[in-house]
Amino acid sequence: MSTSFHHVPVLEETVLTLLEPKPNESVLDVTLGLAGHALRFLKATAPDGRFIGLDADTLNLNEATKRLADFSDRITLRHANFGELPKLQLPQVDILFADLGLSSPHVDDPSRGFTFRTQAPLDLRYDQQSRQSAADLIRYSEEEELAKIFRDYGELYPQARRLGKVLSGQIFVTTVDLRTAVEKAFGYRAKPLMPQVFQALRMAVNDELGVLQTLLEAGPQLLTVGGRMGVLSYHSLEDRMVKHAFRTLATPLKDDITGKVAVPASFELVTPKAVVASAEESAANARARSVKFRILRRLA
Repeated sequence: MSTSFHHVPVLEETVLTLLEPKPNESVLDVTLGLAGHALRFLKATAPDGRFIGLDADTLNLNEATKRLADFSDRITLRHANFGELPKLQLPQVDILFADLGLSSPHVDDPSRGFTFRTQAPLDLRYDQQSRQSAADLIRYSEEEELAKIFRDYGELYPQARRLGKVLSGQIFVTTVDLRTAVEKAFGYRAKPLMPQVFQALRMAVNDELGVLQTLLEAGPQLLTVGGRMGVLSYHSLEDRMVKHAFRTLATPLKDDITGKVAVPASFELVTPKAVVASAEESAANARARSVKFRILRRLA
């Protein structure tokens, strides 16, 4: 991987301010990427804070290892998807952080096939050692399966059925093959559909909502008392899941008869409302325009 990618961590200062990493605290970053946030966590938790980083993408992991070389005595980096959290046997940590957005290489490197704007293999996998590619998914899925993917993950309600019918069973090798098929089916209406078509396929190929559900179930249990879990999400499907999971954990159980608190909540919301990027950051960094940041703290 080239080191020339222009990597700008989203909400970098806000993440540090609200998660409040302190000297010697431990951090688990389940979406290591190119280590932009990781560098800040490591500096804030010096001199002896431990850092664990996970990434499903071996190219990201290799690059992050180089960038974090100065902290090698304090870090543990693993090739893993955060959907594997329950079986990774990780220690409890003071901070758990997840940035659910695409990392810079996925967008900036045309060969990865994450954009419809350039020709590349129709892959869309974060971990190219696992799961089927987007090309395989299209080729071997029935119409209804594909239609459901475009409805659920792309929120393409009027177009989902037609997309399923047009694409199911087709053999596409490149991103341009897929783009051409959608353009042929929808004409001038295809252009605004393309981002959602690729988003839906990417989310399905990587089971993004499934692994997020695992993170939201397993992650809070890895926190120490006083520990904070922060999640950056980039579209409404993800944010709704994070919002619901955090609110459920922060809601005490009440007596059905008296309405009084029967069991206090073990967690609290640090951010009752999602934090968003400033107008200045959104203008400077397109990835920040849709971001929402939510934080949960463990009380007991």
